[in-house]
Amino acid sequence: MRLHDDTVRCGVHSGQQYQSFEEALQLWQRAEEAGYDWVSVFDHLRPHLFGPDGPCLEGPTLLAALAARTSRVRCAILVSAVAWRHPAHLANIASTIDHVSGGRVELGLGAGGFDLAHAQYGMPFPPTAERMRRLDEACQVIRLLWERPVADFEGAHYRLRGAHLRPRPVQPRLPLTVGGSGERHTLRVAAAHADTWNTLLTEPGVYAHKRQVLTRHAQDLGRDPAAIRGSLTFRAVLGDDRREVAERRRQIAATVPDDLPEYAVFGTPEECAERLVPYLRLGVRDFLLGLRPPLDFRTLDLFAERVAPVLRTYL
Repeated sequence: MRLHDDTVRCGVHSGQQYQSFEEALQLWQRAEEAGYDWVSVFDHLRPHLFGPDGPCLEGPTLLAALAARTSRVRCAILVSAVAWRHPAHLANIASTIDHVSGGRVELGLGAGGFDLAHAQYGMPFPPTAERMRRLDEACQVIRLLWERPVADFEGAHYRLRGAHLRPRPVQPRLPLTVGGSGERHTLRVAAAHADTWNTLLTEPGVYAHKRQVLTRHAQDLGRDPAAIRGSLTFRAVLGDDRREVAERRRQIAATVPDDLPEYAVFGTPEECAERLVPYLRLGVRDFLLGLRPPLDFRTLDLFAERVAPVLRTYL
């Protein structure tokens, strides 16, 4: 698949807040069997959703294991925070998993945000401005190591001296995603370095504005804005039984009310397709359904059967 064509991809953003590897593997293999194009984990170490002692498998390690147990879906991390690892380390991780998967990996990068690991593990959390500078440099370091025989780089935070990465990725250009929507810094980094720009669901008008900002940054940097795919992560609860869907919404509102804006729809697959189609006209080509325990296989199946075909054939 050529990354920068108009192919619409539908995926699952699975995260890894599971009690066992078998739970995550079941979801990934079922998503592959259902015809999804992409499945991804995230790169939090201690997410807050299930409290300070909630489960969370480590991202790249899990991604490698899942890549080895699938055969077709794109395998991604969405997104890796720059505070966790030196970018040369991350470049090597992604290249290794690209070999494990037979050339199916995509790497997401972001400036990072709230994570209980900073307090629990004593891991540093640099100020926002510094993390933005690190993100920009990390994109450059990773791309140099993937694509240059020998890499040199001098930045404020990272330095390469006659650096090698072997074996290089299987893919001639391993896709790099930048996640986030900050207009001054994150979108400029995406405009400079990203193959794909990912953001959470917002109203179409807000998304259109963010895309315009990204376009202006790309033009300022001499880059074709059309070369940057749009990627949207969202949640949904789907069903034909309105009473069941309404009850699920009440449960979510009572337990994780802050997550409600991330939901594209509580309703039928047809309502979900209607909600998402406008984003196709705004440049979105990757639609990533966010799922987490307790797993909603009903929504997983309905989206694959009755929403994804509409999105893939609409253009």
